[in-house]
Amino acid sequence: MEKLLPQLRFPEFRGAWEEKSLKEIVKINQGLQIPISDRLTEQIENSYFYITNEFLKANSEKKYFVKNPNQSVLCTKEDILMTRTGNTGMVVTNVEGVFHNNFFKVAYPNYIDKTYLYNFLKLDGTQNLIKKLAGTSTIPDLNHSDFYSIEFQYPSLPEQTKIASFLTAVDEKLAAVKKKKTLLEQYKKGVMQQIFSQELSFKDDSGIDFADWEEKKLGDFCTFFSGGTPTSTNQKYYTGVIPFIGSGNIYDSEVYNFISDEALKSSSAKIVQKGDLLYALYGANSGELAISKMNGAINQAILCIRNEECITYLYYVLLLNKDNIVATYLQGGQGNLSTQIIKRLNYKFPSIPEQTKIANFLAAIDEKINHCQEQIEKATIWKKGLLQQLFV
Repeated sequence: MEKLLPQLRFPEFRGAWEEKSLKEIVKINQGLQIPISDRLTEQIENSYFYITNEFLKANSEKKYFVKNPNQSVLCTKEDILMTRTGNTGMVVTNVEGVFHNNFFKVAYPNYIDKTYLYNFLKLDGTQNLIKKLAGTSTIPDLNHSDFYSIEFQYPSLPEQTKIASFLTAVDEKLAAVKKKKTLLEQYKKGVMQQIFSQELSFKDDSGIDFADWEEKKLGDFCTFFSGGTPTSTNQKYYTGVIPFIGSGNIYDSEVYNFISDEALKSSSAKIVQKGDLLYALYGANSGELAISKMNGAINQAILCIRNEECITYLYYVLLLNKDNIVATYLQGGQGNLSTQIIKRLNYKFPSIPEQTKIANFLAAIDEKINHCQEQIEKATIWKKGLLQQLFV
């Protein structure tokens, strides 16, 4: 039999790893379904946190509690929980309370390190196997015997602990960057509210106040146009070199769909330039907006906005008011935004020099946020590669 050895190993460890089925190693318990009518939205004396799929998916602030849950299975922060139905395979630890029947509680012996087992369950290979075992029905469901059949590879406890400690340190650094990004986003949101309500004011480079702000409609000083889609049955239209920007691509610097000059001439598709303001009128991301990162053609779901003032300033105005615009004109997710709606939007605007100063200030914050996001993405990819090498 071939020895089980990882690609990457700490130098002080030798010898092959063990392999056993999870049935030989762990014990699982299933939670209980507690009716919504028996759940509390606030914690009271003798009540327990009720752990649901929704909390795990979004780490939602909306929490439920249950009082004196008879026959319910409790978990502590030392336990590992894993979803068994729906979004099967999501793993969490360091939570305690009562858990929903969509979870397995995974108990493990003292020769298995919790964090090592937790990371094993999150490996791509393990996750792919879990999803395969859960099936492809409308609601995937992992049963006990299938979970127990998974083969588990592990070294000695000291080596498990070393791997776990290393991965914990990686996670802590990743969490610190995520927290920094969150704080920057909160700061940006707060400072935008102060700027556009004029609680926070800017001065010119000589320290002199800028001119008073002027209220005006977007239609009074902006130009607008939307695009169109070339006939999809003509394959030649989609063999050109002109980037074709859909509403889902307005944030991107590259696209995977292209059209020809002939397609542009024979349809309502319109060309936008890098630096134009793109606004999604309808579709899954109605109300989303971005400064275009490329030259290309747009379809009918996108509105291009141009003006002779600071377009980046207008982007931040509309960004701050995005939720209000969507709530007002897309009630219940129904309906579409339109050029006429956007033209009628009415806001206060400072002088162009102050617009530029505000836009540059906010763009500098965005640059820091984007840098954090890049660090998060790189660290996530790096960790993924490490996991593949540290485990057999």
